[in-house]
Amino acid sequence: MRLIIASNNAHKVREIKEILGDYFSEILSLKEAGIAIDVEEDGETFEQNALKKAQEVLKIADADAALSDDSGLMVDALDGAPGVYSARFAGEGHDDAANNAKLMDMMLLVPEEKRTARFVSAVALARRGKEPMVCRGAVEGSILYAPQGENGFGYDPLFFYAPAGLSFAQMSAENKNAISHRKRALEALKAALEAEKRA
Repeated sequence: MRLIIASNNAHKVREIKEILGDYFSEILSLKEAGIAIDVEEDGETFEQNALKKAQEVLKIADADAALSDDSGLMVDALDGAPGVYSARFAGEGHDDAANNAKLMDMMLLVPEEKRTARFVSAVALARRGKEPMVCRGAVEGSILYAPQGENGFGYDPLFFYAPAGLSFAQMSAENKNAISHRKRALEALKAALEAEKRA
């Protein structure tokens, strides 16, 4: 069973290999599979984006399955924004700093108790001759008033994770990845594959 991961992110590929290695004899990144594809993520949910990307990759891949993920930040006080627009919250071509500045600006007058948020990840597994599987993982937290920490990327400096008493950007990559939304989504997918195998 050959699986193509719709990513070239080395860390992401390694994490997926560790969690799903028992279910596929070969797991390759897009680059390793010789695939260059840019799928427009125009869905209204993380699940739609992840599934579209996985299905598009599987169409052109010499593989049994393709896996994709889509993730972002959902802030309750902003009705779930930035959501699927997390990467381009401040507009096309803007960077993490601009996205964080916009979020801080919009949250300026929101009181402590209403700053709840979560990082969400959806993973989709498209398979030949079988129904696709889509699973979601989330990590609950809150939005800080100012960035804290130098690690991580994206909204990590503004995302406070209460059980650790730290922002995601203050945690080591190892500690963050152990509880990350993508890790939880992949674990849910692993459980679904296990249940299917036993059925």
